[in-house]
Amino acid sequence: MYPVDLPALEDAELTSSSEEYLSSLEAGPRDDEWVQLSLTSKVAVALAHVSRMQLFEDDRPDCTLLALHPPEDPARVAAVFLHRKWWRVEDVLRTASSSRVGLISVRSLVERVIVFLLSRVVERSSQEELLFSLHPRTESCKLLWSDGQAVGFYTVKHRGSLCGGGGGGGYQLPALDTVLVRRSWRRRGLGLQMLSDFCCSFSTEPFLGISSPLSPGMVAVCSSFLQQHQQHLEHLYEVEAPGDWTQRRNIWLSIQLGRYSLGAGDEEETQRNQDQACLKTPTGAGDPADPAPSSSAQQVKACDPIRGGSSPSSEVFAAHADDPDPGPPARPPAPTTAEHGVKPDPPLCEEAEEAPSAAKRGRRT
Repeated sequence: MYPVDLPALEDAELTSSSEEYLSSLEAGPRDDEWVQLSLTSKVAVALAHVSRMQLFEDDRPDCTLLALHPPEDPARVAAVFLHRKWWRVEDVLRTASSSRVGLISVRSLVERVIVFLLSRVVERSSQEELLFSLHPRTESCKLLWSDGQAVGFYTVKHRGSLCGGGGGGGYQLPALDTVLVRRSWRRRGLGLQMLSDFCCSFSTEPFLGISSPLSPGMVAVCSSFLQQHQQHLEHLYEVEAPGDWTQRRNIWLSIQLGRYSLGAGDEEETQRNQDQACLKTPTGAGDPADPAPSSSAQQVKACDPIRGGSSPSSEVFAAHADDPDPGPPARPPAPTTAEHGVKPDPPLCEEAEEAPSAAKRGRRT
């Protein structure tokens, strides 16, 4: 059993048990307590190697997590204190439950700890600056599970939810705000899967947003998605909070106008997705036959209003032009079969093609 599989942990219990344990360390050293990190590596539990980490943005009351650091690398988190014991970070990200597969809405405190570890700890080397800011305690998220481990997540700002900065304004459309796929799981179509799930979850909304600015990786994901789902060409926008018409820009139109730049790897991945679409052959009454996805990539299932509940926040960092849309744009040019080799308007919630994973959002201010 792993922490996420154990009975639910409440905020007050996590904080109180952490403070009690820290007090016991301050009272005297524990020379006989070690955390085994691997067959050949272990870390002694000592007050000098333990720190508090704040879990949520503007948290009241505070909810902190104890972290254990190797003496030779104080910036690295080797283990965290949950359920009154130390757990290796990699074990916190794992599950023994066979039902945890695909995208699942975050409900428990330990699931929020997993989102925190993915966004702030796991994908950051000692020298890297933090790219994710802390998420609010109430922000809804979805974790992506595969092969018994958490491999990514995405968050969403719901229409009507308050913007940051104390302005009091609310978002005027749902916006995909933060997206992360672990480095070892990228280029398997998981970013495309999460974008498809986001759009599926808000299928009744006339317009959907992705937080600005878009990273090259997110642009590649959007390009592949819009190639396959042309019904969204007029519906998907890059947005700045709160997302009124002066703060939106049609993503497909921006791609066509060359407002975004792609890295070499992103261009190759986008072209590969387009080439795969060219190879599709009908298998029935107009249904496209998707090529078999990567064995570890989860497939996007048909829309389910219960499991498809949405979530909040996205990380994307790339420059964009300073010319926001003044209003609903004219229909952007649609890709044609002859030009791109794709079939028009395939079903949204069928299996997703492979695409590069989405990148991260810039620091909140």
